[in-house]
Formats: sequence, structure tokens, C-alpha cells
Amino acid sequence: MSGIDEIEEWARAQRRVVDLARDLPPERTELTVPSCPDWTVRDLFSHMVGLGADVVRGDEPDDHNEEWTSRQVRERRDHDVAALVAEWESLTGPLRDWMAANTTRPLGDVIIHEQDLRGALREPGGQHTPGLYAVMDRFLGRFAAALGDRAPIALIGDGRRWGRGGGRGRRAGPGLRAGQGPDDPPVGGAAAGVDRAR
Repeated sequence: MSGIDEIEEWARAQRRVVDLARDLPPERTELTVPSCPDWTVRDLFSHMVGLGADVVRGDEPDDHNEEWTSRQVRERRDHDVAALVAEWESLTGPLRDWMAANTTRPLGDVIIHEQDLRGALREPGGQHTPGLYAVMDRFLGRFAAALGDRAPIALIGDGRRWGRGGGRGRRAGPGLRAGQGPDDPPVGGAAAGVDRAR
């Protein structure tokens, strides 16, 4: 879908998260995650590890419901970060195999929660990666479908622009250059797969 190796992008994101978490002092693991205010940093990390374990076991509901994610945290309540890192690293191979045979849906979880973790720790990074752009493309596709024929809209970010224009009724993807109009042809990559005549 995105023209990148999403399994490798998952592995890179996992490594970035492990590098952030591995040597955290205990007091930092108890920081609240602003984007997930019911969770501490350790809780968020427990969910990320638990998701991998559940997916490999074949336990992944379509809606990623609250009971499912809460159980992942509860089951690891007494685990320190070193134990969580060890568990997640033990799942790397099996989860890569699972994604190769099924879907790369776990990429979205690790990419999104990497940013949640970085926000809590005030450690910027990981924002200009092929994996993040692939997840953005995925969610923007869903957003475009939900918009239907409503009024034109544009989302403009750090060097990327996505538009769902009126007028000629074309949809352009996240690969647009800053300043490019939402009805202009897309520029390269995944955006070309999102732009289509309506």
C-alpha cells in the first residue's frame, strides 16, 4: 500500500521505543502520558508489549477495546521496564512473522504510541519516518472516506499537505508539497495511490 517495507518500519519504531524506555529511572516511568491520561509511561509501554503478545497469540479484537488494552496493562502491573523490554524483544521475531503472514496493522500502534511516549518524556523524534507517513496515509484515507462529499478541507503540517477539494472533486494525498493546492496532481510515493477522480 505505501511502497515501503512496513515490517522493517515496525522494527525500527520498536527499537526507537526500546531505546527511549530501557534506561528510564523509575520516577520517569510513573509520569502521566498526556495523550493517554489514564496511563503512566510504564502502563503505555505495558500496552505496547501486551499488544504484541496478544497479536502473536491470535487475540486481537477489531476494535482494540478498553477491556482488552486494560488487561494488557494489568497483567504487567508488577513488571519493571527491564522485564517489559525483555518480553517485547522476545516477541520481535514472532510478531514479524505474524505480520508477514497477516497484516502490518501493529505498525500503527507502535508509531502512534511512540509519539505518545515521546510527548510524556519530552523527547522529540521519530516524526519524519516512512512508517509514520504510511500510518498517516492509512488514517487520512479513512478520514477522506468519512468526509464523503462534505465541504473541501485541507490538513497542513510540517512539510506535508493533504486536501479533499471541492471544485473538480479530486482528493490528493499526504505527499503534497507545502503550498500545493488540494486539487493539484500529487507528488510521488503513497500520495499517488490516494489521489483519484471521484
